[in-house]
Amino acid sequence: MKFVQDIIIRPLITERSMDMLAQKKYSFEVAKDATKPEIAKAVETMFEGTKVKSVNTMNMKAKPKRLRYVEGKTASWKKAIVTLTEDSKTIEFFEGLN
Repeated sequence: MKFVQDIIIRPLITERSMDMLAQKKYSFEVAKDATKPEIAKAVETMFEGTKVKSVNTMNMKAKPKRLRYVEGKTASWKKAIVTLTEDSKTIEFFEGLN
């Protein structure tokens, strides 16, 4: 059994994600093995009064990085864009960021 805190790692605060707030779309970094139904259930339980309409996920690939002579890669991760229904309550965490 997965806990909600294990599925949703952190919210993504970018310029593009802030523009999507008007359409009730919220971006999160999620666990790599999390499925769409698990993400939807986690958002609904973590933020009371929200109803998820759809979940779009994408795997973000690792990017090559270099520091002087050492070559490496950034970590790969999974991103989820959660769309809420029209009658759903907004997520308060994102309210003060606009």
